[in-house]
Amino acid sequence: MSVTVFEATVDGSGMSIAIVQSRFNLKICETLRTACLQELSRLGVAPDDIFVCTVPGALEISGALAKLAETNQFDALIALGAVIRGETYHFEVVADQSAAGIREVSHEFRVPIANAVLTTNTEDQAIVRSREKGAEAARVAVEMAEVYRAIDSLDDDDDPFED
Repeated sequence: MSVTVFEATVDGSGMSIAIVQSRFNLKICETLRTACLQELSRLGVAPDDIFVCTVPGALEISGALAKLAETNQFDALIALGAVIRGETYHFEVVADQSAAGIREVSHEFRVPIANAVLTTNTEDQAIVRSREKGAEAARVAVEMAEVYRAIDSLDDDDDPFED
């Protein structure tokens, strides 16, 4: 019996990627964006193939992602933001609803979305995580775009369970 295993090479050459970044907690979000753009470049995504837009806060990210997904111009999308716990219940609402909105867009439009909206207890925790999380978002977006392409290329007549 032969098992087919697809493993992405994480090569962004020829890919088109869109990033939606929150401006709330701007210093942290700019660090996320800088790290993400550096990693996309390292992975071979051309600067002309990257679109970045900013939105006021984490709750607005999913709306912009949906509009970008509607265009069918992008192989993957990336969400960047930071939600830091405060003294009120608002943190839970924003953290939960922004994640749910991002997931909804990914499912509705069948497009990979790397969710790099940090949810932390303190600003210091967000600062520490922002650089690696931004780079990780780039890697996730490119890898998942490759996975989606591989799945899309499967012929309907192919039976993955066939010897």
